[in-house]
Amino acid sequence: VAARQALLAACPAAEDALVVNNGAAALVLATTALASGREVVVSRGELIEIGAGFRLPDLIASTGARLREVGTTNRTHLTDYADALGPDTGCVLKVHPSNFRVTGFTSGVSLPELRQMLSDNGIPLVVDLGSGLLEPDPLLPDEPDAATALSQGADVITGSGDKLLGGPQAGIVLGRAEIVARLARHPLARAVRADKLTLAALEATVCGGPAPVVQALHADPGMLRARAERIAGAVGAAVVPHDGRVGGGGAPGVPLPGWAVRLPEAVAARLRAGDPAVLPRVHDGACLLDLRCIPEADDERLLAAVRTALDG
Repeated sequence: VAARQALLAACPAAEDALVVNNGAAALVLATTALASGREVVVSRGELIEIGAGFRLPDLIASTGARLREVGTTNRTHLTDYADALGPDTGCVLKVHPSNFRVTGFTSGVSLPELRQMLSDNGIPLVVDLGSGLLEPDPLLPDEPDAATALSQGADVITGSGDKLLGGPQAGIVLGRAEIVARLARHPLARAVRADKLTLAALEATVCGGPAPVVQALHADPGMLRARAERIAGAVGAAVVPHDGRVGGGGAPGVPLPGWAVRLPEAVAARLRAGDPAVLPRVHDGACLLDLRCIPEADDERLLAAVRTALDG
């Protein structure tokens, strides 16, 4: 109950919330409860593969629903969706490609357009966000969020509790009370429910201060440079510009401007095998140490690790 209340407070656009054990489970539960034995209408350009080789078409097929693919890999139009709707349509699914980008001659259909098309026939609109971002982030203008998706007409959204939200592995369902209740009542909901530790961690993530993921994402480049220069000055190294990446299924290709300590390439293996282990990036024949994801309180431990690695 506490985790549900925390999510609703953080995303007022949602009427109800449900937490399951991961993002894939949230999507499977939604398509099972809404479209088992019926059709799920989805764009061909959104039939993605997620981590560990799991593919969206396979996940949906496992629910007993039938995929009704529309459009093409790079272009899908509103008429493609409209032509596919019929008595067997269980839901329309829109999926955010959270780990890749398709550019060039492309076309997609917005949520408001889909909502207007579906407004008269009662077909639910399900939106899988992937990253689980609850509200807009100005640093990631192209990353969809739950509040915006719901305000634009999604009946229910699914996403992950980790990734950009920065909490534990969990699946989040937010949306219309009637639809969320249908999911919660389905027998599969018990099989994919989250345990108490996950719920407590998710509540703490949503109610507490900025999670480490959020802190790293919004780290001040000037502060990163000053910290890098202190480390570099202590060991006689250089500081170079370095763009970080979000990674982990969120904001693909978005650069995060920052700075890195440039060390000899051979130092990388020693840092990784040290105690504490330090995971640098090897690029262009150098070991690059980006402090973005390292708490400032650990700078002295980091400096000691770097000195040990340089000493061989």
